[in-house]
Amino acid sequence: MPSKFFRVATEGATTDGREIQRVHIQQMAANYKPETYGARVWMEHIRGVTADSAFNALGDVLKLEARPVEDGKLALFAQIEALPSLVAMNKAKQKIYSSIEIDPNFAKSGEAYLIGLGVTDTPASLGTEVLKFAAQNPDASPFKGKKHSEGALFSAAVEIDMGLEGDTETIASTLINKFSDLLKNLSGAAAPKPTPETTEVFATKTLEVLGAADAAIQHQAKELTAAKAAHEKLQGEFSTLQTEFKALTQKLSKQDGGGEQRPEATGSEGAAKADC
Repeated sequence: MPSKFFRVATEGATTDGREIQRVHIQQMAANYKPETYGARVWMEHIRGVTADSAFNALGDVLKLEARPVEDGKLALFAQIEALPSLVAMNKAKQKIYSSIEIDPNFAKSGEAYLIGLGVTDTPASLGTEVLKFAAQNPDASPFKGKKHSEGALFSAAVEIDMGLEGDTETIASTLINKFSDLLKNLSGAAAPKPTPETTEVFATKTLEVLGAADAAIQHQAKELTAAKAAHEKLQGEFSTLQTEFKALTQKLSKQDGGGEQRPEATGSEGAAKADC
């Protein structure tokens, strides 16, 4: 499920005392191509090694953009394809901060490249002491074993606002909203001062409205047809069961209701007559 673009890093501090340079942001945005190297989303930057690991990938980075933000700094914005597990965590307000993994010399090209995106519960503001510790004690840094390569950088974590596209809208609500918008546009197109141009616009908008209405009607008709077919199937099955029940009832009503069957009569006093 694609997200909207959200900020994942700003030029400045990293987890080991170095800095994300402005040029790093520019290079990552310009160089990123999933077909070259696809950056995945990882929980706490930890990469699972089995298919059923608790640290499986949570999604993929689709696109990157560099945008100016407050104080004249440059920030990196990402669009990701979130897997259901990440969507569920985000909705539950878990792992709502992101931190990027940067290779400043990707494939010995001399330029920076995004190689991963971590999600965490530790924001930059609360992680200050961790950042200081990691910068002053690089060998004991909690981030050391998570790095893809020794020269990789981890940015300070910033809050995620994925805004997943289409997450809350259904097909029906989308059609209704579009139909409503077209009606508003149609009323605007039918405003005073009719000219050949507004008449043409009016006709175009009318066709669009009729097209949207026809799509909605066809969608509803398909649902009604499916419901009718299901109803007829159930009705047929019920009729069959009803017929079988009646037949079984009639059969049981003709049987002797006693527990034992009376023995066959052999003659008077229980003795068989001789054939003389």
